[in-house]
Amino acid sequence: MSGPVMVFIEQNEGKITDVSLELVSEARLLADKLGACVSGIAIGFELKNELEKPGHYGCDKIHYIEDRRLAHFTSVPYAKCMVNIIKKYEPSIVLYGATTTGRDIAPRIASELGCGLTADCTKLEIGSHKIKNKTYENTLLQIRPAFGGNIVATIVSPESFPSMATVREGVMKIAVPDTSKSVEITDEPCPLHDDDFLTEVIEIIRKEKNCNLKNAKIIVAAGMGASSSESLSNIKELAHVLGGEIGSSRPVVDAGLLEKDHQVGQTGVTVRPNLYIACGISGQIQHRAGMMESKRIIAINSDPDAPIFQIAHYGIVGDINEIIPKMIKAYHAL
Repeated sequence: MSGPVMVFIEQNEGKITDVSLELVSEARLLADKLGACVSGIAIGFELKNELEKPGHYGCDKIHYIEDRRLAHFTSVPYAKCMVNIIKKYEPSIVLYGATTTGRDIAPRIASELGCGLTADCTKLEIGSHKIKNKTYENTLLQIRPAFGGNIVATIVSPESFPSMATVREGVMKIAVPDTSKSVEITDEPCPLHDDDFLTEVIEIIRKEKNCNLKNAKIIVAAGMGASSSESLSNIKELAHVLGGEIGSSRPVVDAGLLEKDHQVGQTGVTVRPNLYIACGISGQIQHRAGMMESKRIIAINSDPDAPIFQIAHYGIVGDINEIIPKMIKAYHAL
């Protein structure tokens, strides 16, 4: 029996984040291969009503540290709580979301524990790894793009205990919740003193996103091949007609034509819509990594050899500004 597969249960204003539920779903699959349990670490204040939710996605136990001072994330106190729980329960694997919070706290914990950490993973597997004449079984294989997305690297740390990784939002498929499942919640003592709180949260200012690509069922995305004002206008109209969101490749965002919230791909958002319409997108691996699991992909490109056609279910070769108006007209005629 391996040590538990542990997930940092991230919360935002008293609500568990989607990425934590994605990680619990993935942790369940990993734990089943190892014959282990799934546990979570939740830190905050007045979260009890939320903590049943991870159980619906496969979490067996949650270790909960509650303190009014922990209502909002601060690096040092949260890291100290995490280190305390990890040392106490000795998990074999610890997973964090590759969010601003996860990217802050995970390296601090890895440094304190002296263990390995792989950042921004897009896939996790359990397998074997051989070093010289020694084979390590049931090792966490941490898979992520490297060298600007031009290769996919598999990283292992078989002699590191625990193995730790941050995982990009949206890349792990969230399980279908089973509300009949319950989770064992253990109240853990808070190991903190007032001196551990080096900063104080005075005010939180949030900026609402212009779009929600992660939950969109239909996305119409613009690449540099559709970056003219006419093309972008047509794309926005098509998205509006279909009731979808506007996505983009990175060059369109870098050019200042659309905001970062619209970016799909390795350095943007990972999406799984029912329909993804790629307009003027060449389909380099960095972009495909963020949308290739869409249920239906329609690619429109003037280049018949564009890589996007390799993964598209339907391909249209031609001028964006001629094709999209015809699609809008055909939709209205239904």
